[in-house]
Amino acid sequence: MSGRSGYSQGVISELVAERGGESLDLWARTINPQFARVLRTIGFDRTWTRAEGAYLWDDAGNRFLDLLGGFGMFNVGRNNPRVRAALVETLELDLPGSVQLGASPLPPLLAEELLRRTPARLERVLFTNSGTEAVEAALKLGRAATRRPRVVSAEHGFHGLTLGSLSANGNPEFTDRFEPLLPGFDRVPFGDLDALELELHHEDVALFLVEPVQGKGVQLPPPAYLEGAQELCRRYGTLFCVDEVQTGFGRTGKLFAFEHWGLEPDLVPVSKALSGGYVPVGGLLMSKWVHERVFDSMENAFSHGSTFAPNELAMAAGLATLRELDEQRLVERSAQLGERLLELTAPLVEQFEVVRDVRGLGLMWAIEFGEPDSRRRTYRLIERLQHGLFAQLVVVPLFSEHRILSQVAGHGIPVIKGLPPLTIADDDLVWVVEALQATIAKAQRLPRAVAGFALTASGLR
Repeated sequence: MSGRSGYSQGVISELVAERGGESLDLWARTINPQFARVLRTIGFDRTWTRAEGAYLWDDAGNRFLDLLGGFGMFNVGRNNPRVRAALVETLELDLPGSVQLGASPLPPLLAEELLRRTPARLERVLFTNSGTEAVEAALKLGRAATRRPRVVSAEHGFHGLTLGSLSANGNPEFTDRFEPLLPGFDRVPFGDLDALELELHHEDVALFLVEPVQGKGVQLPPPAYLEGAQELCRRYGTLFCVDEVQTGFGRTGKLFAFEHWGLEPDLVPVSKALSGGYVPVGGLLMSKWVHERVFDSMENAFSHGSTFAPNELAMAAGLATLRELDEQRLVERSAQLGERLLELTAPLVEQFEVVRDVRGLGLMWAIEFGEPDSRRRTYRLIERLQHGLFAQLVVVPLFSEHRILSQVAGHGIPVIKGLPPLTIADDDLVWVVEALQATIAKAQRLPRAVAGFALTASGLR
């Protein structure tokens, strides 16, 4: 008897219809009350009812532009119909997936498609369920392959929040509360080749783990930095690991960000957008040398893996996402719209004293604020309450008054970050710029009501 024969159609629809309005209360009671408190404090406590492409709708029918993109997950757009169709088709095939002691077709087909798009140095794929799991695999396999104990990463890099990834994380706001972390992890300033060489020349570093563009603050690498880092890794026998979890699959205007610099990494963790926004999936792309140093015999064929990682739905989502990126030319679109977004927002630096920089690569974009020449006293007051708080004074009205969902790019930094779906329309960029002009002008004047919000948001009242 088919397992689906006993299912009553509409069960999920009925649950959403009956209980959807309770989402935030349920979340607070059963998952994370502090998160619910944050949403209510900044006015993000909407009831969402629908999503499509680059847009979200609330229960009042208001359409919002999604500049957050699920932290970079929805490159092919929310609820992409072609990815969804591939998932429905896969479910209807009743495939014998996850046999565990057997091989099914979709995992190697997705691996083949991924490797076809990467440098020849990358020849094997190990699938995971998330980005942090892909980083964990890089750490574990990299140390085993090189027989070396140490890992070096960059200050302010992210990489994930599980214990191994967290040990490589360069942000004290994430790490300090969970110390002691794993031994053998050290960090160097992002962009400093001399500091990197000082660590590598001991020849005991298994891998150097680096984001090609740092997600926190959207920090672009200095000229020749990544090429120099790769050369140092080759010189000292260290594996070069480029974390493409957020930058991959068209985000920066190339399929992988490392293409901008002609890099050939040994290890590449991927995830987020490979899912098509539907099914958790990640992977570690690696050189044959690394793989065969770990999976070196039949006895060691099970040296690393995960029960659910190469499941059929995740693989189907990945295959459909790669096809969608190709057929809709979304990588090229990211490059073109990214240039247009920079062109439209760069004048804000001259227009507003408080805007210090606008930067980005493809549709990974940021605007940074700093102390203005005038009204310094008020700006300093806000910054004393919480460093980087001015950016939140822009994010909140972008949402409440202009219906644009965005985020501050990291704890304690005055930067707003954009990771919109690559399906975003040209007109949406104008929407963003006009909203930024209005909100920055208002926040720069720092009226009493805005200062009051700052006190509330910082927990001081």
